[in-house]
Amino acid sequence: MDLDLSPKVAKKVYGGDGGSYLAWCPSELPMLREGNIGAAKLALEKDGLALPRYSDSAKVAYVLQGSGVAGIVLPESEEKVIAIKKGDAIALPFGVVTWWYNKEDTGLVVLFLGDTSKAHKAGQFTDFFLTGSNSIFTGFTTEFVGRAWDLGEDVVEKLVGSQPGSGIVKVDAGFKMPEPKKGHRNGMVLNCEEAPLDVDIKNGGRVVVLNTNNLPLVSQVGLGADLVRLDGSAMCSPGFSCDSALQVTYIVSGSGRAQVVGVDGKRVLEITVKAGNLFIVPRFFVVSKIADPDGMSWFSIITTPNPIFTHLAGRTSVWKALSPEVLQASFNVPPDVEKAFSSKRMDSEIFFPPN
Repeated sequence: MDLDLSPKVAKKVYGGDGGSYLAWCPSELPMLREGNIGAAKLALEKDGLALPRYSDSAKVAYVLQGSGVAGIVLPESEEKVIAIKKGDAIALPFGVVTWWYNKEDTGLVVLFLGDTSKAHKAGQFTDFFLTGSNSIFTGFTTEFVGRAWDLGEDVVEKLVGSQPGSGIVKVDAGFKMPEPKKGHRNGMVLNCEEAPLDVDIKNGGRVVVLNTNNLPLVSQVGLGADLVRLDGSAMCSPGFSCDSALQVTYIVSGSGRAQVVGVDGKRVLEITVKAGNLFIVPRFFVVSKIADPDGMSWFSIITTPNPIFTHLAGRTSVWKALSPEVLQASFNVPPDVEKAFSSKRMDSEIFFPPN
């Protein structure tokens, strides 16, 4: 597989005073198209409003920075007005309408990762705006809009022509946007920085897995996700997805080294990754990471709602299940070498603290 797997950063697609929308392009990161994965970021300044829209892709949103408000309308449901903050993960199925607003001085940054297998363009999200200069209203004649909503022509012209902005706008200071509703977060959001840990290894790392158990809406998105925090100089065990899932990884903070090994034992990637990088591990390829001294964290989606991984090192390693004789014959080594290999990492799982 001669695909460029090197990490890439997002590039601005549109924006203005209210903020920017950035995306990773399949022409620069071919695995997006190959894996039918879309990746984008929304960065809102103070009083920035991302206008109501729906998308051609199911997604998982993850709040990278700041706090704000999200409006979410599931098909045939009432609007949920949700307070969002750093660490929040939100499942966004097909047909959901969303808007995003930041009233704080600190920028609000939201990552979107999703499945583009049903999208207009493989590896890219396409948004359809309900308001703004490029909204669906602008494509219909005043006659159609007037008849559909039972409005006079003068009202239609004001409705369609009063918003010159597109995608992201800045609302006037003091304009009162809807306040988050108590209880609306329930079942809609999981904060990965506060949720119970699925893995917690001292001086190694921690994992929170987003799945159908802690966020049922994940089943409608068809994607699983996790937040991994690797301590300084710790290592993440080499492993692969054993259910043919792709793993799409965004480096949230810190830096470290990553290696990916593919077909015929070929190392297809060896690189330093840092905050803001996105990279994709192809199906069945083995990946491992070692954090720099300051540690590293990443948020990943996996293209199945309840992923299964096989680890090649540690207590749960597949090697531990193989009989000594098979290992001796397979490695072509004497018993003492096999014993030294099999006796290591008996108490370690997934993450290995520095020596």
